[in-house]
Amino acid sequence: MFVPLYDVNALKHIRLQYVTLGLIAVNVLVWLATGAAANEDFASRASMGLGFIPALIFGNAHLDPTLVMVPENFTYVTYAFLHANFMHIASNMLFLWVFGDNVEDAMGHVRFLLFYLICAAAAAWFHGFLEPASEGPLIGASGAISGVVASYFLLHPKVRIWVLVLWRLPLPLPAFIPLLFWIGQQFYMLVVDTEGSVSWAAHAGGLIAGLVLTPLMKRRSVPLFDRSIVSPKAVEHIATEETQNPQPPHWGR
Repeated sequence: MFVPLYDVNALKHIRLQYVTLGLIAVNVLVWLATGAAANEDFASRASMGLGFIPALIFGNAHLDPTLVMVPENFTYVTYAFLHANFMHIASNMLFLWVFGDNVEDAMGHVRFLLFYLICAAAAAWFHGFLEPASEGPLIGASGAISGVVASYFLLHPKVRIWVLVLWRLPLPLPAFIPLLFWIGQQFYMLVVDTEGSVSWAAHAGGLIAGLVLTPLMKRRSVPLFDRSIVSPKAVEHIATEETQNPQPPHWGR
């Protein structure tokens, strides 16, 4: 079990990861409104009205009209902003905090937001594809964040990240070690844990979407597989040199 703590991976194209921070803020606010500060009845209604229910999407059931909050197809995205409890949202937001900023940096703000939402929708679809008759609501950002993890794995496998091993031992490891383990665990659990409360299918769907979309949505100048790693100190050094030794502008012909 690896828990990511932080990485040493400077932003190269953006000054602030405000989409990542915004997504974290929205998730927390929605959880406060529908979970932490809500009574049990409203929390249940929110899960049914905003969660992704495969049986509804695939026409195998109908929702009581009094529970409908948004059109059914909107739940491909709305479910990803609901969480069951503090540990559920805390673990998801930790992963988004550690890995989201560099993926946003590699794609740009708008494309990263689209990437996140598409991964969420893909995760929901794959969950529904494997369990089309399920009447239980799928909630949580895990599917979307699985896409972010897959993207980071493609972009920065060599960057060292600090992880907590077995909840006890902090270690700096190349990103590909804990991430490959985590990705493999999701597909393994998809096969062996078919009756659990965790939707491993949603995780797998988000991972697949992230792997497919990253080469298409990253900036053209951003390489895959860390062919060029810039540390925070290197960025500071480059900025200082440019200030001290300004170069004349290059004019195109």
